[in-house]
Amino acid sequence: MVTAASIGSRVESLSSSGISTIPKEYVRPKEELINIGDIFEDEKSTEGPQVPTIDLKEIDSEDIKVRETCREELKKAAIDWGVMHLVNHGISDELMERVKKAGQAFFDLPIEHKEKYANDQASGKIQGYGSKLANNASGQLEWEDYFFHCVYPEDKRDLSIWPQTPSDYIVATSEYAKELRGLATKILTVLSLGLGLEEGRLEKEVGGLEELVLQMKINYYPKCPQPELALGVEAHTDISALTFILHNMVPGLQLFYGGKWVTAKCVPNSIVMHIGDTLEILSNGKYKSILHRGLVNKEKVRISWAVFCEPPKEKIILKPLPETVSEEEQAIFPPRTFSEHIQHKLFRQSQEALASTKEAAISTSNGAAHISTKEAA
Repeated sequence: MVTAASIGSRVESLSSSGISTIPKEYVRPKEELINIGDIFEDEKSTEGPQVPTIDLKEIDSEDIKVRETCREELKKAAIDWGVMHLVNHGISDELMERVKKAGQAFFDLPIEHKEKYANDQASGKIQGYGSKLANNASGQLEWEDYFFHCVYPEDKRDLSIWPQTPSDYIVATSEYAKELRGLATKILTVLSLGLGLEEGRLEKEVGGLEELVLQMKINYYPKCPQPELALGVEAHTDISALTFILHNMVPGLQLFYGGKWVTAKCVPNSIVMHIGDTLEILSNGKYKSILHRGLVNKEKVRISWAVFCEPPKEKIILKPLPETVSEEEQAIFPPRTFSEHIQHKLFRQSQEALASTKEAAISTSNGAAHISTKEAA
């Protein structure tokens, strides 16, 4: 049911209301606001480390030397960064543009129309249109609305909650998901070989063709009157095996690398790929799941299309593969199901937020402005 309260809870409504200051629930603690400047100037900077761009054109080349050079660069980026821009990835520019055009067209609809697709997190209905609910003790919110749904395999989709407008949404998104699934196999093959495993091993360990699930989250970040105080998405690592991201060429992604926040460039026709916690665990930390966050700005709406490739929640035990463990390199992750890993992260986040809130209250009562640093899980 569409209500005035639900419409008013959307960040898009706040942004379009003409406010000059953001509600206190969206103001992040001081320690989370480090290195937040002008995102457009940051994106132009050529100083310091840059997120690697990996050209996949020769990933299956018949020339062994050429093929191995391409695959080695991918493996190196996964070990060093855990994030990269993929170019010549095999998915057509035309299809990616259709996906982006369809997603933007949905968010361009009146909020009243989008509310017909609203999720209900309280009852466990997580798919659909929504806004981040506070899931920590401090009650902080993120400056974004989103649309979340399972896009692959086809038998696990619920098309009844997919946008019917625009008309190309279902067709374009379905085709893109199928293409991404093929790309995921190529990436997992290279990363398996990079660990000295058989080429199909990692894919098998994350569920194979039948069980690996692709979940799409379209993140919609409205213009923010005080971007220096807010976050579109707070610092986190992805729980997935792999995450593939499209965006509308508005900067905002930052990675925590070498002890500081690095702003990702907007690389035309690329797909940003993250290594997620799942592969970090299976590789015993060889492949990195990098801490990252999303910034907002005053001038432009930012939209990103994130597809999370996730293993089944209960069927597989995630732990370092035996081949990655030795006397010199002990297992650094305990065995957990994917579901248990999610709960572990949520528990850590809530405990850390609670500790941060308590310390902030003590500091305030002592007349101090210090707030403890909160580690991201």
